[in-house]
Formats: sequence, C-alpha cells, structure tokens
Amino acid sequence: MPQDLPPTGGYEPVQYKRNIPVRGFKPTYYLLGITAIMGYGWYRMGQGIRERNELAREKMWARIHLVPLLQAEEDRDQVRRHWADRAREKELLGKETSAYNSDRYVALLIDLVSHIDTLTQWFI
Repeated sequence: MPQDLPPTGGYEPVQYKRNIPVRGFKPTYYLLGITAIMGYGWYRMGQGIRERNELAREKMWARIHLVPLLQAEEDRDQVRRHWADRAREKELLGKETSAYNSDRYVALLIDLVSHIDTLTQWFI
C-alpha cells in the first residue's frame, strides 16, 4: 500500500492563535501615567510639609515675641498682689511689720540640738 503524502503545495496553515482585538493602551503608557500621578502626589506632599514647617516656625516666633509681654503682665499682677497684701497686713496689724531686723530671736536648729538637755528639762 502506498504511503499518503501531503498535497502538492502543502496543507493550509492551522489557525492556533485567537484573533482577539487589543483593548486599552500599551502597558508602557499605563506605567508612565501612574508615574506621573505619583510624581505629582509627591510634589504636593512636599509642598504641604514645607507649608507645615513654615507655619510651625511662624508659631514659634510668635510665641517667642509674646513671652516678654506675658512676663510683664505677670510681673504687674505680682506687684498688685504684693501691694494688696501689704495693705491688708497694715489693716490687720495697724503697722508695717518686717520679718527681718526684728527684736525677736529665733533659735536656729543647731542651737536647739546643742542644748537638747536644757530643752528636755523645759518640756518634761
């Protein structure tokens, strides 16, 4: 029996690929688009950080310049309280008193410890 041979001119090519149309853009375009969007986001984030730092610096300088005013206000309040205390003390005692340069002797702790035997006789 003779062997089967291909027809002259050969067989028609077998279609093994699917003929599906290409949808969307090439991946390179997607990569470039995403890179551009991320780059813009990083740029805006850098601007935001710079703005936040500038506001913090401005806030710090505002506080630095306000400290003398607040200190002066506190000093005025302390002086007002001091004079009010002196007036109240004069009203209660009838004269101005001082804890310094008085005739009253206040014993020091060293004096008390050195004379402990005398103190025990007073209190027992």
